[in-house]
Amino acid sequence: MEENQLNQETLSCSICLDLVKNPVTIPCGHSYCMNCIKTHWDKGDQEGIYSCPQCRETFTPRPVLKKNTVFAALVDQLKKTGLQAADADLRYAGPDDVACDFCTGRKLKATKSCLVCLASYCEKHLQPHYDSSAFKKHKLVEPSKNLQENICSRHNEVKKMFCRTDQKCICSLCLMDEHKGHNTVSAAVERTERQKELEEKQKKIQQVLQEKEKDMKLLQQEVEAINHSADKTVEDSEKIFTELIRLLQKRSSDVKQQIRSQQETEVSRVKDVQEKLEQEITELKRKDAELEQLSHTEDHNQFLLNYPSLPALSESTHSSSIKVRRLRHFEDVTAAVSELRAELQDVLRETWKQSSLTLTEVDVLLSESEPVSRDGFLKYSCEIALDPNTAHKWLVLSRENKRVTRKAQHQSYSSHPERFTHWRQVLSSESLTGRCYWEVEKRGSVYVAVAYKNISRAGNGNESLFGGNDKSWALDCHQNHYKFGHNNIWTTIKSPVSSRVGVFLDHRAGILSFYNVSDTMTLIHRVQTTFTQPLHAGIWVGFACHAEFCEPK
Repeated sequence: MEENQLNQETLSCSICLDLVKNPVTIPCGHSYCMNCIKTHWDKGDQEGIYSCPQCRETFTPRPVLKKNTVFAALVDQLKKTGLQAADADLRYAGPDDVACDFCTGRKLKATKSCLVCLASYCEKHLQPHYDSSAFKKHKLVEPSKNLQENICSRHNEVKKMFCRTDQKCICSLCLMDEHKGHNTVSAAVERTERQKELEEKQKKIQQVLQEKEKDMKLLQQEVEAINHSADKTVEDSEKIFTELIRLLQKRSSDVKQQIRSQQETEVSRVKDVQEKLEQEITELKRKDAELEQLSHTEDHNQFLLNYPSLPALSESTHSSSIKVRRLRHFEDVTAAVSELRAELQDVLRETWKQSSLTLTEVDVLLSESEPVSRDGFLKYSCEIALDPNTAHKWLVLSRENKRVTRKAQHQSYSSHPERFTHWRQVLSSESLTGRCYWEVEKRGSVYVAVAYKNISRAGNGNESLFGGNDKSWALDCHQNHYKFGHNNIWTTIKSPVSSRVGVFLDHRAGILSFYNVSDTMTLIHRVQTTFTQPLHAGIWVGFACHAEFCEPK
């Protein structure tokens, strides 16, 4: 059944919506009833341009129409199936369809709506608009349920004019009433101008769309390249680490073998000395026994007779060379292996740092590029307000906490654990993540900075000074030069000095950039790092100086 319905729709004329009668096919390939397309083209005789009602392709001169015999045979075959009556139900208007205003009883679907008649017609009741010259100037459009919106509710007239002053469609009587003296044109003229604007916007959208699709293709290629590179790197690194482990195991085996060999040699040498010592001990014990026996001889003559025959006592040749080293025999080997371990740890640690840096660079590559124009930066503009609880007691906040000025006397601020106690500094109330841009208008010596919230607040050391520690980054703005500081490493920057400094932060990519703001954006200094916490904007102010977070314009 679904196949037959599809055939019924396929073999229908898009003008009368019925099965094609005497079908003809025009040059673009679409087919119509010969009478329907002739009537449609008769309306265009004066212009001399003929178009397809479906695809709008134009033809000049008027094409010669010939019967499509294959199409006609298909239509005849479909008629023989006897399914036309069932399919005819599809032509009646449903709840979501536009119904014909002239049908009585069960209404058919409207095929066109007339903007002049303000009525909708089925194919049968629409035919007079094609046949009669009285309807030649009528405007037929796709079926619409909103035709009554074209009627002025006040004057019950068709809205044919457009008031540019009030930006609304009006009728001719409205021109003489509440829209008198307004800038008005015909709706057709306004549509023509708006159509041109629409085409220009559409052209720009298509251009941007092409660029975005090109960027998407490049990003997809980048993803594929990264995945391939990552897979290859993992494979290569596993092979290298496997080889490294094998080398370490072989070196461990070699060291073990050398130690055992040296152990055997040393033990053998000691045992040789032990044997010689045992022989000497035996000989000494024998001599001691002889001497002991002689010492107990009571006959003086016998004692004196045997005494000269005793051998002379000689010292051992080995006793002075024996040194007991206890467990220190192989300490040098242990020390060498420990040193190798330390060196290997250093190498692996440095290699990991380089790998991490490489991964960070890949991440930055995939992130959106930094803007190049001030308008581009202003897309990320954020409003900065300073936190009074962090301000040093010599600082005064004003203009809704956007301006900070250094005074020569203490202000009556309450004690607060987040207040800076030595350095004349202040932090913003809100934390900064993602992409942010702000501008600072300054006078005199000022630090334009960002810092983690957990930066120290007390004491006069570097741990609480913007730029003096690893929790803050600061641009020191002097009268004629800049200095950038982080972790108490300060670098002088040769750059023209502007009264306004722009700050761009891409927290995820780890980018912090400072710009001179004038007619153009001039880069002062850029930082590439890894931010581990949300940041806060900060200001350090010199004596009799001030700074203000201004709204970029």
